[in-house]
Amino acid sequence: MNIRFLETFVTLAQLRSFRATARALHATPAAISLRIKTLEEELQTELIDRASKEFRLTANAEYLLGHAKAVVDATRRLMAAAQKDSAIRGRLRVGVIESVVHSWLAQYIRELNTMYPELEVDLTVDMSNVLERRLRARELDLVIQVEGVESSDIVSEALAVYPLHWIARKGLIDTRKEGLNQRLLALPILTFGRGTAPQRMIEEIVSKMANLAMVPLEQTRITCSPSVAAIVQLVKDGYGVAAIPSLFVVDSLKNGEFIELPVQPEPPAIIVSMCFHSNAEMLVHAAANAARQACAGYCAQIDPRYIKSLG
Repeated sequence: MNIRFLETFVTLAQLRSFRATARALHATPAAISLRIKTLEEELQTELIDRASKEFRLTANAEYLLGHAKAVVDATRRLMAAAQKDSAIRGRLRVGVIESVVHSWLAQYIRELNTMYPELEVDLTVDMSNVLERRLRARELDLVIQVEGVESSDIVSEALAVYPLHWIARKGLIDTRKEGLNQRLLALPILTFGRGTAPQRMIEEIVSKMANLAMVPLEQTRITCSPSVAAIVQLVKDGYGVAAIPSLFVVDSLKNGEFIELPVQPEPPAIIVSMCFHSNAEMLVHAAANAARQACAGYCAQIDPRYIKSLG
């Protein structure tokens, strides 16, 4: 059985689109369709419900998907193990933003430890502008930050999208009456560290909202923090409204402690990217590959309303 065809099936199941899968695997939609048909013949079962107008896996495909993922993952580990040599040893200096810490960092570190047990990882957590500066200075080997780096010497690859929403403690603000935007602007608005891309976008949105609501801009208050944990705690304390990914407060949203405010416009989503020097050592490229797998694996387990893989 062709492992590439199994990998195509797994990717197609995640992206739910032949065109998107073709782009992800650098193939044509026709080639992807042929791989799936060939795999169906080998497995002697239908994987795609072609009677449905929307993309849908068959029940048997849903059942086989877990097995396919296991085979693909085992094959990747086998290939990684076969390719291990002195290049995949030494110290790897990784920098990440807090959004990664509160999502798929643990899965990434486990992936590195499993695939490259002789690799030593030095981890730095900081804001994107600091990580980018340290990457350019070659003080870090690989960084995972908001947006990519504009440089011909640096590889930038978007990994995931984190949708942002207006988050508040239940009961803090009445959502049933008109003038919700004015009431939101009367409260402190919590967002990421000053100078970051999300913070700058929130500044622009608040300025536009204040103008439309005829609220003096000087009366609005934006509280910035590089700490996701600090922002979440301030929301719990009823300090204000946060413009953050719902991913970080899923449990509080489900138990009713927090709510998503139906305020327009919603904050733009955060795009998290991986960056490293194009002439980096083999261990950096290996670590980048592990990051792709860890991020995609994490996203596959989470509701796409909260995070979406771009890998």
